[in-house]
Amino acid sequence: MGSVGSGKTTLAKELSKTFSIPLYEMDNVVWKRDKSGDRRRTEEEREAYFTRILQTDTWIVEGVHNEEWVAPSFEMAEVIIFLDTNYSVRTYRIIKRFILQKLRIEPSNYKPTLTIFFKMFKWNRYFEDVGKPHFYKKYGIYNHKIVVVTKKKEIKKYFNEQAR
Repeated sequence: MGSVGSGKTTLAKELSKTFSIPLYEMDNVVWKRDKSGDRRRTEEEREAYFTRILQTDTWIVEGVHNEEWVAPSFEMAEVIIFLDTNYSVRTYRIIKRFILQKLRIEPSNYKPTLTIFFKMFKWNRYFEDVGKPHFYKKYGIYNHKIVVVTKKKEIKKYFNEQAR
């Protein structure tokens, strides 16, 4: 869980590979990806698809979503990693990602347009002002399994401690 540019996808991919656990990007639960263009799933389609994911033995889900439809994942999760990366770091990463995607160095699930680029700054600010406080208010009940991470080295420390 975290804002755009917080490192969610990078971390989730690393964890998926390290622990051989399937990874599901929440954006791909919301959007049905197609070469002819993305289509937003209906609420029913989205929730049915997400329920199927959660019914599997193991999963990693990553995303910024913390609306009611994702609540079962927080309840069922063994651990919730909340990436609370510095706002300016996230801003830098948004710019870097956009450039790398435009140069076709970094793949993207969406077409990297200027419209999306500018929306990411808006989403980043919204997460800071609304999304993060909402997460803690709504899902603070799972505080015993929430690991707040501000820097990558904290993830390694957490998993090293769990391995003991």
